Order: sequence, then C-alpha cells, then structure tokens
Amino acid sequence: MHVKTIRSAWNAAAIVAIVCALIVSAMAWTAVQQTAAASTSGQPTSRAAAFQDETMTTVELVEQVSPAVVTVYNLTTLETQLGEEETVPQGTGTGFIIDEEGHIVTNWHVVTGGEEYAVALSDGTTVEAELIGLDPRDDLAVVKIDPESVSATVPLGDSDALQPGQPVVAIGSPLGTFTNTVTAGIVSGLDRDGFGGARGANCQNYANLIQHDAAINPGNSGGPLFNAQGEVIGVNTLGLPQAGGSIVQGLFFAVPSNLVADAARQMIETGTISAPFLGISQREVDPGSAATLGLDIAGSTYVFDVSSGTPAEEAGILPDDIIIAIDGQELNEALGLSDILLEYEAGDTVELTVLRADSSGEPGEVSVKLTFGTVPESVFEECLGPQG
Repeated sequence: MHVKTIRSAWNAAAIVAIVCALIVSAMAWTAVQQTAAASTSGQPTSRAAAFQDETMTTVELVEQVSPAVVTVYNLTTLETQLGEEETVPQGTGTGFIIDEEGHIVTNWHVVTGGEEYAVALSDGTTVEAELIGLDPRDDLAVVKIDPESVSATVPLGDSDALQPGQPVVAIGSPLGTFTNTVTAGIVSGLDRDGFGGARGANCQNYANLIQHDAAINPGNSGGPLFNAQGEVIGVNTLGLPQAGGSIVQGLFFAVPSNLVADAARQMIETGTISAPFLGISQREVDPGSAATLGLDIAGSTYVFDVSSGTPAEEAGILPDDIIIAIDGQELNEALGLSDILLEYEAGDTVELTVLRADSSGEPGEVSVKLTFGTVPESVFEECLGPQG
C-alpha cells in the first residue's frame, strides 16, 4: 500500500473525529501525593503522618483559599437602540490570584475576543483588569488587577506529584452567577490526551490533562483545582459534551499546574509563550488509516503540507511524510506530537524519524535534523478559528 493513500484514508476515517474535537473545543469550559502506606506495626509511617499534619479539612481549605478566587468578565461595547454605547459581558469565567502584583490566571477561551476586562473579587467588589498575556496552545491567559485590590493569593503546587485517588477541591463561578461555588472529588486519571488537535498542536492542544470528578460547569473555566494542602494543582478547563447539549457527569479536566507555572511566567514576562514550531499542517494517523497502510503507526503525525520558510521546510520535511518518532521517542496514541512538543523549547534541535515513500511508493524510514522555531503570533491568532 502506498503511503499517499493515507491522505484519502484519513479524510474518510477521521472526519467524525475532527467534528468531535471541534465540538469539544467549542464546549470547553469551563492533590499533593497522598501516601496511605502503613508501617509493619499498623501505624502510619512518619511520611504519611507528616502528610496528614499538613492537610486541611475542606472547610479549612475553602476558608483559606476562597479570597484569592475571582470571577473574570470578558467585556465588549455594543450600541443601544438609542445610539448610546454600552459595555456588556460577552463571556464569564473564573480565575485565581497568584501574586501580590495582582496577576490572575484564567483560560484563554475566557478572555478571547474581549475589548475590556473586569474581575469580581470574592467579597463582591468589581475592579478593572488588564490583559497581560495569552497562551492559546494550553488554553491559558493572565490578566492583572491593581495590586491594592489584592486580598489574597494562592500558590501553585507540584502536579507531577499527583496520584489517582487523591482528594481535590474545585472553586469557581458556574454559569457566571454562583460565585465561589465549591465542589469536591478525587483525581480520576493523569496525562489524559486526545481532546485537541482539530486546529493543530498550537491551538488548545489539551495534552497531559488531569482528569477529576469535582463537578464543574460553564463559568468554571479558568478556575483553580486545589489539593488538600491548599495548593493549585490544575486549572479547570474542559468538560465533555454529549447529545442534547448536556455535559457528561464525572469527567472533568484541568491543565496541570507545572505547565501553568511555566506558561504564566512567560506570559507575565513577554505577553505570550515561546512554543516550539515546525511549520506543518498535520493530522494524527488514526487506527483505521494505519490499518489501511498495513503499518503499526497509529498516533503518528501525517504531514499534509509544509509552510514556506519554516523549520520544517529548512529541515527537508515533505508533504506526505509521516513523523513516527522524535529523538527516538515514538509517537503513538498515548503520546502524540502535541505531548512530545511540551518537552521542548524553541531553538532545540531534534532528530525526526519519518516514513517517506520511495520512487515506487513504498515507505522507508528517513532521519531528519530539525531546529524548532518560535510559534509566530500570526499562528496563534489563527487559533480564534470558528470561536472568534
């Protein structure tokens, strides 16, 4: 089977997957490590005892962190029937204050398309906010309020220390009206993928998400997910829609805090993030297309097109190439291109392993050296897509 047949095979087999991914993106809205090991005597170990000493009850946690949780308003100006201008909310989400300077983390899809912004503090006071930075790739953004309005801050915890089963608490403003609503649950899974990709790896790629069952609803987007120590270990971002427009219950997802910490730092410093850039139009090879080719390459990346003047063109990547590995790390259904790119920065040089058809159309492996560029602002602007 010739490699080029994947183009038609993908078009036929993956259209449903693209539509689902677009729906999930459009509907996107919006636990320290707990060790239960006991000593041979049946008593908690010193490590477990120390953990228990540091955790709080839900009531204590909420009392401590709630003042730092805010409601974020995306505002636009409309003309009334009388010809007067009126500023009204066009979107509402949640955020949380991370420092005394007044920086607030929320979701990119909460602030996208806004002309002005406002923040409602936990005591009901509403203050103006300034947009500081955007990260469409990870669906994150930073806005800022006057430091004098900061009543409290919350720390970011270590999401790499999470384990399934740990207790978590979500606080947010579901429907934009029920401010500082508290829900509780557990970490249900880690490193969840496969929700993004409809518009490429640079737009809401939703990789390595935390799955939990603390209920969130529209308006919770951008809100914090806390561990039992009062640390933010995730940003609530995604729920799954089902027929009729309702949301699948018990399946909610958050961007891990370690990724949030790095993205927030970059946005505060530069207004954006420095993301590695290839310059290709790509689609993930689904199992059906892989079976059509007779190759075990499900989850690899099929290159539809290569943009002129990009790192991919300079490295010699060609349309119809299939990227199957980066620095020896194989792409698969559990670890796709978007996931692996999170491990690299602009300027890093990698070795890509690609399948490329020879003159007879039969695939063979080719090694290509590529130095990542930085995602151009124009590419991030394209992330607005149908949501604009």
